[in-house]
Amino acid sequence: MGLRESTTGSKAAGGTRRAIGGPDRRRRAGRARHRCNRVQAGLVRGSVTATSETSLRPEVEGRQNSMYPVAAAPDTGPVDRGLRERAAALIESAGYGDGDRVVVGLRHGDAPPVYVSHGERFTTACVASVSKQITAACVALLVRQGKLDVESPLAEWIPELPGWAATVRVRHLIHHTGGLPEAGEFFALKEAGRHRTVPGVLAELRGHETLESTPGTTFSYRNPGYTCLSVIVERVAGEPFPDFARSRLFEPLGMAATRYWPGPAPFPPGATPTEPGSPAPLSLGDCGVWSTAADLMRWNEALANDELGVSGLLHTAGRLDDGTPLPYGWGIDVLTRAGHPVHRHGGVWAGLSAQIARLPAQRAGMVVIALDHAEARTQRLADSLIDELIAR
Repeated sequence: MGLRESTTGSKAAGGTRRAIGGPDRRRRAGRARHRCNRVQAGLVRGSVTATSETSLRPEVEGRQNSMYPVAAAPDTGPVDRGLRERAAALIESAGYGDGDRVVVGLRHGDAPPVYVSHGERFTTACVASVSKQITAACVALLVRQGKLDVESPLAEWIPELPGWAATVRVRHLIHHTGGLPEAGEFFALKEAGRHRTVPGVLAELRGHETLESTPGTTFSYRNPGYTCLSVIVERVAGEPFPDFARSRLFEPLGMAATRYWPGPAPFPPGATPTEPGSPAPLSLGDCGVWSTAADLMRWNEALANDELGVSGLLHTAGRLDDGTPLPYGWGIDVLTRAGHPVHRHGGVWAGLSAQIARLPAQRAGMVVIALDHAEARTQRLADSLIDELIAR
């Protein structure tokens, strides 16, 4: 089967989604307001060497913070002032002006990271679908330890779902090829005065008697698949998903300002709120991470240096079941730009948008967090920052 694409837009998402494979007629790929970037999917088959390792790899123990600060004030330390000035100019060129609030983190080669704030500085913010690669890392750790098989059916871990769950594999969820329906449409939640939660997403999935497509035949970006992955991690590990992520990822990496937030309050204490009156992003897996630019730069470093021992898995681009290649790894777009590999993702929720990227050839990384939901503007800024890092 060839690669066939349809592009759909979503006002709730503020952007576009592309579906690969399957029938021409499609529902919108993204209805919830936390969306990230574009074409994606990936597939990993076969066995993975089992290990009991749960901490950082031995060769990187003791140097967790060697390149990036953890939650430092943005403009400290010896920096590349030329890169800082260029980033400030690109923020303005992207259309950010008076009253807008955005923070950018950049690193190129061996130089220390550069942070640039535009407008009033803000605290920890929700990073929406940037959360997916962190969720995928949790899954990858369990796979690497031999505790979870990506070929196992969804029904094995969430048996309360309808019969179709027996046909969906864990790998289908990872790569958005499971044919799942979208759940928890943003405006429906808003009208009902409800927040988006894990129990709410599962309840809506239970209400669907059929899938939208045969698993493995179509790429269609679906947030509920990653919500299901968070539940799977929780049930395999035998502990709450936020606790697993904290003890296996955030604490070992020194990401002190980062957490998954399940509520019941709409945002963590001291964090920057989302848009007033809008549903809170309390579903985990697809969303749910609150972080800072500095912590996400630390995350970039950890994946670039394979400190968790799963970077190869996370950045493996995959395929539909018929072999059609799909430029999406585990919660990460695996793309090229100007001939250079780029690993990136984005996210949007009410009142905020975020972008993260790693450029392995340049040993560079980038983070953008903006307090608006203008995904196109944030993506435009991210594109220009990536181009700047490639050109240096």
